[in-house]
Amino acid sequence: MGPLARKIIHVDMDAFYASVEQRDRPELRGRPVIVGGRPDARGVVAACSYEARVFGIHSAMPSSQAHRLCPSATFLRPRMDHYAQIGREIRAIFSTVTDRIEPLSLDEAYLDVTENKLSEPLAGKLARHLKHEVKRLTGLTASAGVGPCKLVAKIASDVNKPDGLLVVPPDDVAAFLAPLPVTRLWGVGPATARRLAELGIQRVDDVRSCSLTLLEQKLGRYGEVLLRLSWGDDPRPVVSSRAPKSRGAETTFQHDVSDLSQLCETLHGLCESVSEDLAGHELRARTVTLKLRYADFKTITRSRTLESPLEGAEALYRAVRELLFTASESGPRAIRLIGVSASSFAAPGEPEQLHLRF
Repeated sequence: MGPLARKIIHVDMDAFYASVEQRDRPELRGRPVIVGGRPDARGVVAACSYEARVFGIHSAMPSSQAHRLCPSATFLRPRMDHYAQIGREIRAIFSTVTDRIEPLSLDEAYLDVTENKLSEPLAGKLARHLKHEVKRLTGLTASAGVGPCKLVAKIASDVNKPDGLLVVPPDDVAAFLAPLPVTRLWGVGPATARRLAELGIQRVDDVRSCSLTLLEQKLGRYGEVLLRLSWGDDPRPVVSSRAPKSRGAETTFQHDVSDLSQLCETLHGLCESVSEDLAGHELRARTVTLKLRYADFKTITRSRTLESPLEGAEALYRAVRELLFTASESGPRAIRLIGVSASSFAAPGEPEQLHLRF
């Protein structure tokens, strides 16, 4: 069975954290809601409602900046355990259709419905059914994309948010991808996008017009992968069970950063992202790792292993911030990239950490 014979659904909950808070507190419905750090303290936006997004607010933005953009917004601290429980409820809904589920976080997942428990041949009909069941059982809305591969399904789920559904049949894949920015393709981050821009490649159809030889000269072996992706050839399977060795997140600054407060704000947002990822996979980690790339491109990692597994974003942040202050040259040396990862996962049922010990 070739890749175009598959039927993949990507489901992405709409503004998940903020939507949960609006569901649980009806007085917040229709109002700008920001989940994350307090606006009068160091912290970042973990999620925000669509009412807040119209003010230009987005995740990973410093909470103080979000407050300046929308002083009337309601700021709430994340309730990760609560979100994780709802995530499990949503996963249970998915499992009524298929066991081939690959969760990406608490609020999104791939589903391979090529063969499914409802014996339904139309993936679009299954996606509509899942959206209806999520709404009926949780009171939350989800957006879904349907395509013959993971790449297309994920892009499609983002087109008509919120509460959207887009089906991209195999015969429409090439036309669907052609006008999109090349950054929508899997694996194209800021650095790769800059290298492609040097070749005049801005859109997906520009990739198709470029020779494989030139792409490989610029990108190495990824050049061939990128060319295949530009046509929607993405053979990556939906992996329903995986045993990751680590989970992490990182970001590259547009300009080198020496300000410790800005580094800490960014670090806090990364910890929120990693914590969400861990909760979505029901993982707790003992080892935290800080990754830094200085302005001269020297890259270092600093790790610390704790006696008991960490629990929650704040514990992760405290541990990795300690590494930033004591085991790096941040401040005197400008930082180009900063990242956080968690590993050495605890066995199910192992007691959570009560105190950090270094």
